[in-house]
Amino acid sequence: MRVFVTGASGHIGSAVVPELLAAGHGVVGLARSDASAAVLHAAGAEVHRGDLDDLDGLGEAAAAADGVIHLAFKHESMRIGDFAGAVASDLQAIEAIGAALEGFGKPFLSTSGTLMLMGAGITGRPGTEEDAVAGGPRVDAENYVVGLAERGVRSSVVRLPPIVHSDLDHHGFAHILVAVARDTGAAGYVGDGSNRWPSVHTLDAAHVYRLALENAPAGSRLHAVADEGVPFRDIAEVIGRKLGVPTVSIPAEDAGERFAFLGGFVAADNPVSSQLTRRLLRWEPTHPGLLADLEQGHYFDAALSS
Repeated sequence: MRVFVTGASGHIGSAVVPELLAAGHGVVGLARSDASAAVLHAAGAEVHRGDLDDLDGLGEAAAAADGVIHLAFKHESMRIGDFAGAVASDLQAIEAIGAALEGFGKPFLSTSGTLMLMGAGITGRPGTEEDAVAGGPRVDAENYVVGLAERGVRSSVVRLPPIVHSDLDHHGFAHILVAVARDTGAAGYVGDGSNRWPSVHTLDAAHVYRLALENAPAGSRLHAVADEGVPFRDIAEVIGRKLGVPTVSIPAEDAGERFAFLGGFVAADNPVSSQLTRRLLRWEPTHPGLLADLEQGHYFDAALSS
């Protein structure tokens, strides 16, 4: 299968591209810079030059492919406070790709997040693949992709947990938490820290994308989740111990100032099941869980965390 991949040189893409190539698929990766193009060439992929704002180019690349995996997102916009702009750009890119694929039965995988389930009103149990939210930022894109199943696209959405971890991760939420602890001199959690965050190793997540590309039924919501829910205090304690700083409770009203754009999420209780995904795709995570990966130490290399 010839697969067009956006975000192909990013964190998740750096694992998805080799996963696809090793399984015998061809990859055409979206690259917006010479550096990204060089990375993709070195990996053995073809290159399509462009970015998420080149809607015509996205449509053309999607139409020429046998399937599409959409990983790109303007994370840099989110970090400077333009989350709305990043969300709008993502939806426009997805719509351009979807329009090019309608009626051909080709697979189209897009990416969402388990934190979106915070709007589903779930209580007393982990969120599942069957849970959905009517609308909202990034949710609208997820629902659009699922709806493409009614328009001749074998569409599916992979929900990623807030922490996708490995030594391939250089800018994700785990690095931000480490940087905050280093900068403030303490690893923080909100309240008693019992709220839970799910997680997955990057290589396990990449395997989900490949299996879904090959086999997921149209309209699927999938969870690339290995750790169903790690107590946030446990995460903070490992970070504190590895940095040699104390672990402290932070009042909820101070979370925004301490954790910047993550302030609205650090107290979220987001336990998430992946049992339906495991059964549907015959997927089983095989790489270290979050706490074990943090213990390995690569997140605490100052050069990578800066």
